Amino acid sequence: MTGRVASAYEYIRQRSLDRIEAEKLDPSGNEAGVANLVARSVDEYQALAHQGAAGMRTLRDPGEMARRVVRSITGFGPLTELFDRPEIEEIFIEGERVTYIDGAGRLQSLTGPTTRDETLQVVSRLLAATDRHLDTSSPIVQARVLAGSARLTAVIPPVSDEVSATIRRYALRRETLPFLVERGSLSPQAAGFLWAVMQGSTSTLVSGPPGAGKTSLLAAMLDAAPPSHCIRCVEEVRELNVNLSPHSSYYEARPPGLDGRGEVALRALVKLVLAMRPDRIVVGEVRGAEAFELTRAANAGCGFSCTVHANSARDALNAIVNAALMAGENVTEHVVRKVFASTIDFVVHLDRDAVARDGDGLRRQTMEILSVARSLTEDFTTEPIFRREALGKPIVWTGQLPNEEIVNRIEASMGHRFSLRAICDGTVSPL
Repeated sequence: MTGRVASAYEYIRQRSLDRIEAEKLDPSGNEAGVANLVARSVDEYQALAHQGAAGMRTLRDPGEMARRVVRSITGFGPLTELFDRPEIEEIFIEGERVTYIDGAGRLQSLTGPTTRDETLQVVSRLLAATDRHLDTSSPIVQARVLAGSARLTAVIPPVSDEVSATIRRYALRRETLPFLVERGSLSPQAAGFLWAVMQGSTSTLVSGPPGAGKTSLLAAMLDAAPPSHCIRCVEEVRELNVNLSPHSSYYEARPPGLDGRGEVALRALVKLVLAMRPDRIVVGEVRGAEAFELTRAANAGCGFSCTVHANSARDALNAIVNAALMAGENVTEHVVRKVFASTIDFVVHLDRDAVARDGDGLRRQTMEILSVARSLTEDFTTEPIFRREALGKPIVWTGQLPNEEIVNRIEASMGHRFSLRAICDGTVSPL
């Protein structure tokens, strides 16, 4: 996009906004009225350009310019069409460049013209409906946008060279374990095993790289929890969307306000819900000091579930230990590892294709379900229960079961209606 057209766009847009304000027009409820005022601004610009006004050149396509300006005022500018396409999962903004992942998992570039000003306007408009703000004093922001259907992460100078943002769309479908079986992420036996795991107060990590489907799997597991369980979900920015029992709830962290006050950190929320008699605490994504509070949850006897970025199931155990140490408490790594080694029951690891396959898109599959045996040392003693050799290969039962104490606990939580071995070998299915 050239500087000349960008100047024309900005002039016409600002003149249109001035006219809208003067006439006290509601842009969201009167698109025809906005279009009329924009057309007047376009005509004004063209007249000035014909008269040789400094820096103004006649527009090659006045109608297209008018449509761009109307779209920026009543919608989301050049991204309006992308937001209207539910199959698009993620949108990336880097200055004037806009790319997105389409329904087949391919990375595509937006073909229409954009400018840095336009993309920044889109980010500002998305944030306008939230309590979050983005300016030089707060150049990093995360927020739920688009009526809670997407997560925006945005950075502006001086932290980044230019506006840099990712808009991650949430799947509006209900995530369930049978649904993940249909999509090939789980086998019926592995799904049945995870259903059984969720019937008791077990503690589970869901790990994988970004975009592997961790939140979707966690949502499906929460959907399988008994309605009698009190589940408290805490997240930095809410992504989980599960119909929990009436005595369960969601909590979302809050950044400090413009005056530097009012912050509610994720760690504080984990500490809060410990006092609310939970059967299970859920942390949408563990990245820092909030992990230390999970050691308290473990000692309190309630289960917990969380997601963590890691390259393998074993790495996930080290990742949550390292995150807990970030709290800066006067606790040694030995103590933290010992607590988690005695309380974490399972790790479920997922992976995805690095790039989309022709015609098939990205695969997101569960690679391993690892059992963590109770240990009084700082070492993690693990045993794979289900394993997939590679993406596209079947996930199969290894023939192993968790240790006897965990098996007895899970079967007791199911009222001894099912044998865990029978679920794993496919003899019975609780789903």
